[in-house]
Amino acid sequence: MSVNAAAKQEGPLALICGGGSLPLAVADHVAKRGRRVLLFPIHGAADPADFANRPHQWVHVAQARGFIRTARAANCRDVVLIGSLVRPALWQLRLDLSTLRVLPLLVQGFFGGDNHLLSAVGKAFEKHGFRMVGAHEVAPEVLMPEGTLGRVQPSERDRSDIALGVDYLRAAAPFDVGQAVVVANKHVLAVEAAEGTDAMLARVAEMRVNGRLRAPAGTGVLVKAPKRGQDLRFDMPSIGPKTVDGVARAGLAGIAVVAGSTIIAEPDLLVQAADRAGVFVIGESAGP
Repeated sequence: MSVNAAAKQEGPLALICGGGSLPLAVADHVAKRGRRVLLFPIHGAADPADFANRPHQWVHVAQARGFIRTARAANCRDVVLIGSLVRPALWQLRLDLSTLRVLPLLVQGFFGGDNHLLSAVGKAFEKHGFRMVGAHEVAPEVLMPEGTLGRVQPSERDRSDIALGVDYLRAAAPFDVGQAVVVANKHVLAVEAAEGTDAMLARVAEMRVNGRLRAPAGTGVLVKAPKRGQDLRFDMPSIGPKTVDGVARAGLAGIAVVAGSTIIAEPDLLVQAADRAGVFVIGESAGP
């Protein structure tokens, strides 16, 4: 059976889109395989301009009725949730009747980290008869390969910083804090928390401007890795051209991620930005 025939046999895919370029990149990869994609951008997260020339239906956080009705009418079983989304406060949610049915699950999810909450959201969709799948399952082309992208290679010092960063993230994984850390000369400079990777890199850049960093420009690595036990259907680490720009502004040497467990947004633009800035981007083996 051909790839296109298999994709059609799987039925339409519902893609719930947060912010950034990843949702549409995934949609395009899936469509090339011959599978129909229904786009559901999230109000307040997705950019309306990105969907101006594409059929779509807007959805609100915690208001699932419209999505459920449309997805079922199109015989969608599989759902992908991808893109950036600011975590709302529980009191900010305006629930409809479909969401109220699974309210206990969502309340439990709010009292924990992002991975805990997103897993609860996935269970809520499954209660309504859908199957939650990861973007990497329907569009494996978006995954980071093993090895270096672009012309710049990491030095031995960089590799030591990468090793420390990976060890730190593994040790911190049970606390469900963040997916990224900045390490320079075997010294942890910054740890990602609720602010996200881009804001963490901006913080490192500000520390450099203020003279609070001892490491000279061109040293230090951004390391990203999924948390141990993380549900990769919802919250796989990702990088893109914006990440490269943030690393360059922070005066770091490069980016290291886990190959096969990291999504790349706009890979061609990422490589161009990395080569232009003299920054390396490497996908490391997951290891044991």
